[in-house]
Amino acid sequence: MLKPVDHAEPPDEERPVGDLVHQLVEEGKAYARAEIGLAKAIAAAKGKALALPAALFGAALIVALAAIAALAVGVVLALAKFLGPLLAGIAGFVIFAAIAGGLAWYGAERVKRAL
Repeated sequence: MLKPVDHAEPPDEERPVGDLVHQLVEEGKAYARAEIGLAKAIAAAKGKALALPAALFGAALIVALAAIAALAVGVVLALAKFLGPLLAGIAGFVIFAAIAGGLAWYGAERVKRAL
């Protein structure tokens, strides 16, 4: 925090330039420390505020992965009736790999456009 200014000397007296520069540097250092402390406090408050939402998004991601796995199993089981278990597994892999590749390609294109 900034320190209050001490008025030890009357303002009418002239002080040497070296003393004035030294005082200016010290006050600048104190101001910079106060700004850094403020930035740290703001970052800590935002970090605490975002902890629970981040955990919820992580849990949602895990549940979404489970849902995709269930969908993949369903696709493979449905295809197994027509193609056999091994070929159905390969077909399911190809289908979901193509979807993942398409999403990755689209994301890469969006990044290129953004830059």
